[in-house]
Amino acid sequence: MEGSPDINTVLTNSLSPDASLRNAAEQQLIQASEQNFPQYLLTLVQALANENAEGHIRAAAGIALKNSFSAREFATQTRLQAKWLQQTDRETKTRVKQLSLETLASSNAQAGQATAQVVAAIAAIELPRDQWPELMPSLVRNVSEGTPHQKQASLTTIGFVCESQDQDLRNSLIAHSNAILTAVVQGARKEETNLEVRLAAITALGDSLEFVGNNFKHEGERNYIMQVVCEATQAEDSRIQQGAFGCLNRIMALYYDTMRFYMEKALFGLTILGMKSDDEDVAKLAVEFWSTVCEEEIAIEDDNANADSSEQMRPFYNFSRVATNEVVPVLLALLTKQDEDASDDEYNISRAAYQCLQLYSQSVGAAIIPPVIQFVEANLRHEDWHHRDAAVSAFGAIMDGPEEKVLDSIVKSGMQPLIAMMDDPSIHVRDSTAYALGRITETCAESIDPQQHLDPLIHSLFNGLMNNPKMAASCCWALMNIAERFAGDTDAAQNVLTPYFKQSVENLMTITGRMDTEASVRTAAYEVLNTFVRACAVESLPIVAELSEHTMKRLEETVPMQSQVVSVEDKIILEDMQTSLCTVIQAIIERVDKEIAPQGDRIMSVLLPLLQSVSGKSSVPEAAFTTISSLANAMEEDFVKYMEAFAPFLYNALGNQEEPSLCSMAIGLVSDITRSMGERSQPWCDQFMNYLLNNLRSAALANQFKPAILQCFGDIAGAIGGHFETYLSIVAQVLQQAATITASAEGSYEMFDYVITLREGIMDAWGGIIGAMKAGNKTAALQPFVPSIFEMLNVIANDSNRSEPLMRSAMGVIGDLADAYPNGQLSDAFRQDWVTALIKETRSNREFQPRTIETARWAREQVKRQTGGTMGVMQQT
Repeated sequence: MEGSPDINTVLTNSLSPDASLRNAAEQQLIQASEQNFPQYLLTLVQALANENAEGHIRAAAGIALKNSFSAREFATQTRLQAKWLQQTDRETKTRVKQLSLETLASSNAQAGQATAQVVAAIAAIELPRDQWPELMPSLVRNVSEGTPHQKQASLTTIGFVCESQDQDLRNSLIAHSNAILTAVVQGARKEETNLEVRLAAITALGDSLEFVGNNFKHEGERNYIMQVVCEATQAEDSRIQQGAFGCLNRIMALYYDTMRFYMEKALFGLTILGMKSDDEDVAKLAVEFWSTVCEEEIAIEDDNANADSSEQMRPFYNFSRVATNEVVPVLLALLTKQDEDASDDEYNISRAAYQCLQLYSQSVGAAIIPPVIQFVEANLRHEDWHHRDAAVSAFGAIMDGPEEKVLDSIVKSGMQPLIAMMDDPSIHVRDSTAYALGRITETCAESIDPQQHLDPLIHSLFNGLMNNPKMAASCCWALMNIAERFAGDTDAAQNVLTPYFKQSVENLMTITGRMDTEASVRTAAYEVLNTFVRACAVESLPIVAELSEHTMKRLEETVPMQSQVVSVEDKIILEDMQTSLCTVIQAIIERVDKEIAPQGDRIMSVLLPLLQSVSGKSSVPEAAFTTISSLANAMEEDFVKYMEAFAPFLYNALGNQEEPSLCSMAIGLVSDITRSMGERSQPWCDQFMNYLLNNLRSAALANQFKPAILQCFGDIAGAIGGHFETYLSIVAQVLQQAATITASAEGSYEMFDYVITLREGIMDAWGGIIGAMKAGNKTAALQPFVPSIFEMLNVIANDSNRSEPLMRSAMGVIGDLADAYPNGQLSDAFRQDWVTALIKETRSNREFQPRTIETARWAREQVKRQTGGTMGVMQQT
């Protein structure tokens, strides 16, 4: 590979559409890299710098060179960077960097672009280590004195460096902010006649804004930056306009506090003008500017509402409210720019305007209503479907913002016309109407009059669901909201849904049973069915019983299909159907509760063959387990009759560390089953404990599993009482070891959360164990471990890193311990001041739920008995 023709051939082949040639070339590059890494780098950089070579070959050399010390995957990137740092001699490094910087001046655009990536990749390694000090001055000099090609490539390099997500590099760039800003602002000025240079500069400026915070603090520098960006919004080249509006979005998000002067003098008018641009990409970015304004002001209002003092409050300028009457009409006009051929996930100007209108509504509240209602009234009957569609969309968009009492009369008067729009000739209008109804039923459901609105509303939504797949998702969403809104008391003989329940179930069973129903529509319809089942009143339970029979029959029919599936797509569709049917059965169980017992045999006779038939990596076992969990909760100790047949499936899932979500589900199911069956679960507990302890020690499972396993120990103990003594010694050892895990002050938020959750698991475990030992008259066996329990409680008392569930569990453990030793055996431990303080702190915390405070009061009473009521301080609390 040392000869130029050889490397050119290899690089040409690495771009070949012929897979065999391409793969062979890639292997040659890998081998050369492994045989002599420094020589490999020199060969590539020479090919990149070779002005006599074709552009595509030079680009291929640059890509290969960049890939020698850069990768998307973190571990690979670390390994490659180590090769540059440790396996590359200084002379080679210097030569690679020198030739790369020289190649930025190449007149070949492909070579310049590739070199920018190479330089950025090396910068990511060296700048955080205070190496390559001449890089930024060189790039600034290139922009100031270089040829147009050199300017563009150097600015592109700065952009690539600044857009990196490497935190060490991002931190190091702050020290280079002056150099970065000098280069990009110089290139972005309107005096720069080369449009490609100006575009590269404005792009790099957008990427660098996060690192120039110190410059933004200085009014003179800030003014100059803002002048350059504002002038760029008026450039003749729309690409530069887009870059400029992108910069304004970032500036508003990063430096809102400094924007008041610029909003009044320029940004207000420039962005409204930009929103009206004929170039859709420019208009979208100008719309997004106001979305950013609204997001910032929503966040600031939230922060200020939660501030402890005026010093913590951020400046709030109400930009969005001041501009409402100018910005909102433009957004409404843009809603009429729909593209009827756009796909559902295509982000175009009308969708950008819709999102901005939603945010505007949240930001300004009731101020959004007058211009929107005026627009709706003017366009709801328009002959052009674009205007009718915009009208219903606008009405739905403002439902999440103004207070419900303000919207109440508007919704009440608007429901009938809106429901009528579900029969509009345009499918686009009908689809938008269904979505608007979904928004209304979610955010303003109290404004729906069941006497006046419910019958036509439900009828129109089912009509849309059954007759047009495009509308189905929105119709299902609205129907679920309606069911949740009008569910009422489950013990009531009737509710407002009762007259519609039978027909609704029939409709849903029809659409889910049709062969031509799209898979996504079928899944959504089953979710609606679940919601209606949970919402039904007592009078509708016979219909639920009938539904149960039909659902189990359908699920039975899917089991033999498992072996007939050929394609991956068919497998996914079948498993989605099986999962949905399981969730329907689960909803039925949860609704009828203990009344499900006569159907238990039939349910398990369906679910066990299903578990037997499904292949690995399937979502079906999780759905089946969730349903079985609900059945166990409903049947309680009577569930024992299914355990012999079901236990092998549960053991298999508990031991399946290759599928963590299934293993996690199984751990939760052990808790559910043991709690439900009580002492009758004892024959299976040896196996449960073996699997749980094995999972606890496993390196394959993440730490996040440990709290649930510890909690499961507590549930098993609570179920089998004194029989838990068999496991007490080893579990106590595990809990003592877990109690030693702490988060350092410099630790991540994730580590703090994990430690809290782990301590919740420890407390839950001890709570179950203490109760079990007391119930089995075996508190003597527990006594050796009591000091370590108090040590853990003391750690919690002295650590401000807590949660309400942790405090509630800790109160439970304190009370349980005092209750377990009623003769004052632990009185000295309970007389410690920190115990008193911990109980008092929990009991007096007004932010805690009543059950937490009640648990603390109960703990206080138990401690009083333990200490004989002699603690003056305790009695005063």
